[in-house]
Amino acid sequence: MSEPASPTEPIFQPLAINGPLVRQILVRFLQNEVRKVGFEKVVLGLSGGVDSSLVATLAAEALGPSNVRALIMPYRGSDPKSRRDALQVAGQLGIDYLEVDISPQIDAYFSRFADADQKRRGNKMARERMSILYDQSWAWRALVLGTSNKTELLLGYGTIYGDLASAINPLGDLYKTQVWQLADVVGVPTDIVKKAPSADLWAGQTDEVELGFQYRVVDQLLYHLIDRRYTVAEVEQLGFQRAFIEDVLRRVRDNQYKRRLPVIAKLSSRTIDRDFRYPRDWGH
Repeated sequence: MSEPASPTEPIFQPLAINGPLVRQILVRFLQNEVRKVGFEKVVLGLSGGVDSSLVATLAAEALGPSNVRALIMPYRGSDPKSRRDALQVAGQLGIDYLEVDISPQIDAYFSRFADADQKRRGNKMARERMSILYDQSWAWRALVLGTSNKTELLLGYGTIYGDLASAINPLGDLYKTQVWQLADVVGVPTDIVKKAPSADLWAGQTDEVELGFQYRVVDQLLYHLIDRRYTVAEVEQLGFQRAFIEDVLRRVRDNQYKRRLPVIAKLSSRTIDRDFRYPRDWGH
């Protein structure tokens, strides 16, 4: 595995974005989707990474800093720099934040399951954080914002009902390399944009090492496979290795269950999510 990709490397041109336009679209998206269902406020988990920092920045612009609450939820093994970066973003934006250490509840649970591996513990942490976000959303009458990007959603690189859960997700149609571009445009601190992406689930964990490939490379492959609908043979002709292509396609296929609502057995003439399908704001 090579060194993590730098977001400052040359941009793959088909994934180059018009930053100011995308910013405007996502600000309007947040304003419309929050307000048309009767809300004014939002909550989000602020990890100190580029994705959550970008969402916090867009939300503050869309709704005003007083309507955004960030939850900083470290575990005792989290990198202290993640907390510092999250505090820097909250301070820069002037948004309210609440810090909740999840160590006590995580440690209490795994005291019964001492043999749990890192991924199992990481999934539990992600779900604990989302549980806290939804509790705060009720207490503050706010919607939960998601921070997962298109690359993560396609690869299934996230925890179902953990970080993948939310009411609204402004980043879900932006690849990671596009997130870097937009973050730079909206003024996310440069050191956050440039640092190696990490879910900070255990000491030294980074996304690209865990995945086994770089975001800038997989984004190019996903663009051709998903957006352009290229065949395996066609992307091979572009220079991608067959094993890499098959690995990525397997991840996309195997993680489809994370991207859809629970499957309901059909028994009636109008089954929810099949024949009875309306936008979530139906009736407003």
